[in-house]
Amino acid sequence: MDDTDVLVVGAGPVGLTAAAELRRHGVDCRIVDRLATPQPYAKAVGIQPRTLEVWEDMGLVGAALDAAVPMRGQLTFVDGAARPRLELELPPQVPYGFAALPQYATERLLARHLADFGTEVERGTEVTELDQRDGQVLVSLATPDGPARLSARYVVGCDGAHSLVRHAAGIGFGGDAFPEQYMLGDVEVDWDLPAGYAVRATRLDAKGAVDDLLVCVPLPGRHRYRISMLVPPELAHGPGGEVAHGLEAGRAPELRHIQAVLDRLSPRPATATDLRWSSVFRISHRLAGRYRAGRLFLAGDAAHIHPPTGAQGMNTGVQDAYNLAWKLALAVHGLAADDLLDSYHAERHPVGEEVVGRTVRHARGGMDADPDDPATLLLREAQLLLGYRSGPLTDGNGYRGPGPAAGDRAPDCTGLRRPLTSYPARLFDLLRGPRHTLLLYAGPDATAEALRGYAATARAAAHQLLDVHAVLAPDAALDPAELRLPYVRDHHGSFITAYAPRDGEAFVIRPDGYLGARLPTAEPPRLTAHLRRTFSS
Repeated sequence: MDDTDVLVVGAGPVGLTAAAELRRHGVDCRIVDRLATPQPYAKAVGIQPRTLEVWEDMGLVGAALDAAVPMRGQLTFVDGAARPRLELELPPQVPYGFAALPQYATERLLARHLADFGTEVERGTEVTELDQRDGQVLVSLATPDGPARLSARYVVGCDGAHSLVRHAAGIGFGGDAFPEQYMLGDVEVDWDLPAGYAVRATRLDAKGAVDDLLVCVPLPGRHRYRISMLVPPELAHGPGGEVAHGLEAGRAPELRHIQAVLDRLSPRPATATDLRWSSVFRISHRLAGRYRAGRLFLAGDAAHIHPPTGAQGMNTGVQDAYNLAWKLALAVHGLAADDLLDSYHAERHPVGEEVVGRTVRHARGGMDADPDDPATLLLREAQLLLGYRSGPLTDGNGYRGPGPAAGDRAPDCTGLRRPLTSYPARLFDLLRGPRHTLLLYAGPDATAEALRGYAATARAAAHQLLDVHAVLAPDAALDPAELRLPYVRDHHGSFITAYAPRDGEAFVIRPDGYLGARLPTAEPPRLTAHLRRTFSS
């Protein structure tokens, strides 16, 4: 029987992220997928700015930027009339914009990244049974070479809406389904609309409800789009049984079906050509009751499914995996606090619940019905407002001042100066890597001795799995030679603007880029207590 620390089930974007992150954190893992070859479908195509930040930390953002195309906004037409253009413009301090990349390209990038760690997807391999006993999971497999068994300390189910891992865990998957049926097509369209903009064209009935629909999302390539439309009667599946979620087998739409929708709804005369693939699909919205059952965990579509509105699904799943992997790594290495793995459900389940609810509202009423102002709505769609303020690992201490609170995403800032360099640095340069980071802000009253002692306390509490950097204010009085810590100078005050630090304040930042605590360096016991939520004593 082959043993592994973690078995990842499913090699879509979420499973590949989980496996790559586990390997980056030094965990032995295997990843299996029942399909003999990757699917060549452009299913999930929207890449959110937060996902690009995750990929930067993982080390593959350059390849993603080379392969993707910018998503600049959306052109909307109702009954043939143009509505105001939506521009996807984020504040300048956000390092990345919105992008589009076919799912098969995303999977290829992640699989190559995983292979750099010496781990390949075991294809044509299906999990048939899971049995938790004696501090391990016994896994039965159907492989190309016949039945096999392995034992794993943990199993991560990234195996989609019909997850066997979820069924084996006995976890419910409550929700409902949309009655409408849709079709997808990956085609080229020869219109003269501006590149980089999605197109949404609808026709309304007498009551103002959507009667016909065309949604086109740009893809890499000349005039290439993934098009979503309502299914014509000749392709519709009859009612009966539970409505499935996702692509369906059966008769695939042909180019003539897509052209008929363009003829009805396109805001410009257009001809569709070069159909790469097409499918009928349906939408459900469901949420797992739990994300953990003992040594079994769920991520991605195995945990939450919802309408594709706003391209939230795959991106949410990637962040599931990003949140879970570093926690599993500490548990595997015997360095995790007793309740650390419970924090995965506590933090990610509310996120899944919010995303399911929001995408259902947007699918039924449009994003215009959202009560948030446009700037806030855009930041939320970019997944930059996601956070864990009420999570069990967060030391909020009731902070209500300017800058990020504990539990918020740690923002980037630029214009920092490091010794021996003549070019500015970004804060993300300091945070990159698989460990916690402690930032010590030194204003005019901070002393080198106090900061050194605080850093020693943090390293001891984190079993040395913590990087420390001092951020020196423009008016910092201490001598860096006495500090004996890595440091940067906030030369232009960009850190002050982004974080609103107090002199002698410490910022604990988790491996997944979220602020765990803002604490005064004058009180080391509070730092130790905070880190004990994550690390074993």
